[in-house]
Amino acid sequence: MTHALADSATMLRRNLKHMIRYPSMSVQLAGMPVLFLLLFVYVFGGTLGNGLGGSGGRGAYVDYVTPGIILMAIAAAATGTAINVAMDMTEGIIARFRTMAIARVSVLTGHVVGSLIQTLISMIIVVGVALLVGFRPSATPLEWLATLGVLAMITFAFIWLSVALGLAAKNVESASNLPMPLTILPFLGSGFVPTDSMPAGLRAFAEYQPFTPFIETIRGLLMGTPIGANAIIAVAWCAGIALFGYVWAKRLFNRDPSR
Repeated sequence: MTHALADSATMLRRNLKHMIRYPSMSVQLAGMPVLFLLLFVYVFGGTLGNGLGGSGGRGAYVDYVTPGIILMAIAAAATGTAINVAMDMTEGIIARFRTMAIARVSVLTGHVVGSLIQTLISMIIVVGVALLVGFRPSATPLEWLATLGVLAMITFAFIWLSVALGLAAKNVESASNLPMPLTILPFLGSGFVPTDSMPAGLRAFAEYQPFTPFIETIRGLLMGTPIGANAIIAVAWCAGIALFGYVWAKRLFNRDPSR
């Protein structure tokens, strides 16, 4: 166990150094959600906010849309993880690691923990920009802590899934495309408009896909809206996605490289 932890720390340091030396990926992963936030708040916010009821307007919409943008940041980071894993697999460094006396689990652990840190930085940037453009959460310190825990749980689940997608990809280009549905699902949930405003078929899909309970849980913790059963559903989705991603990634990583 000590050997595995030491090797995992080494792999984490490798991934963090790579992130520092090549910051373009980190800038892109944080920049896309910020651009969508500014677009929806300043271009569509006035009109969409009026449809939310109450005082409406741009101020109401930035409070509504920010949880969805935060989840978009997680989905974007998952794409970056898949690309990084695929780069390692196609450039031959993994083949070299297999010949070294290191714990195999440390290679994937380094990617997972490094991606968690990268995603946390992206979410902090998104929340910071949201606060600057008018986001005003009513959460208490305990609710902020719960929000961080839920976001970490969601991030952990999607990172393991993206690691598996990166291992399954034949090349870096396909690795950048495989996680693409994750960046679209927030649009097809309650991230940008309430699901009850959607047509019946789309509404059914939006209410039963994982991003809607994720967003509603975060929105409830930050803004005091009703959460209902969404928290339990979100935990169930996270557990299922994380388990599936971990088992799939482990199987792909341990397969015979000659096949």
